[in-house]
Amino acid sequence: MAAPFLLRAPATWQRVACLSDVHLHSADPDTAQLWQRTLQRLAADAMFVLGDLFEAWVGDDALRADPALDADVALMQWAAGVLAQTASRMPVYVMHGNRDFLLGVGFAAATGATLLPDPTVLSLGRTRWLLSHGDAWCTDDTDYQRFRAEVRAPAWQRAFLARPLAQRLRQARAMRQDSRTHQAARAAAREPPSDVDPAVVAQACRAAGASGVVHGHTHRPAAHRLGDGTARLVLSDWHAGARPPRAEVLLLDGAGGWQVQRIADLV
Repeated sequence: MAAPFLLRAPATWQRVACLSDVHLHSADPDTAQLWQRTLQRLAADAMFVLGDLFEAWVGDDALRADPALDADVALMQWAAGVLAQTASRMPVYVMHGNRDFLLGVGFAAATGATLLPDPTVLSLGRTRWLLSHGDAWCTDDTDYQRFRAEVRAPAWQRAFLARPLAQRLRQARAMRQDSRTHQAARAAAREPPSDVDPAVVAQACRAAGASGVVHGHTHRPAAHRLGDGTARLVLSDWHAGARPPRAEVLLLDGAGGWQVQRIADLV
């Protein structure tokens, strides 16, 4: 297995922000506005979005489409503008998630963000952090891993992107509904939600020579210890309408420390 991509932070970086699973979509404008306000006030030297910034991304050509075509097209264009404003004052890095794996070079050009491979090792000060969305580590969820392999295949993506934009939007919504139905069925059967395999994460961490792991995907924000005492930090998902609201930013510092900030502390 090839070594993960290594990103060496400049010595001037004292603090970087990590977030994931914002799941931007037009039916949840409150979360979108909360995310925008957070970015406007975020004090960091760089920002890392570790997947699922969008509930679905159906192709970079949505950025050139008439926003009147669809509310989600308008939302994608608005969010690209917010990211571009953020990237004008700090480096922004975006990793693919299981919902927005079709983000491409057009998105990067429009926003000024840099697309990161999954996983990536961030060398920040004296600490090496292994960054990932985390879905590839949910190895017990065999149904999802089969789906992931299918939609990440270049042939599948070429065929999907060749379809008209309106058709892709409909298909993405149908896929989201299928996912909700599947999750509801698992909950009704009292099956536990899928989670990463700690042994797989620990192995990836050792292989990368990292001293800590940061990932999202599971919507279970927490700080864990792997078998060797290495920290595994799980990012929060974002939902402004939850009670209490769910939204957090993880701040990593150059001395190897970390701090979770609730969005209520940032906006």
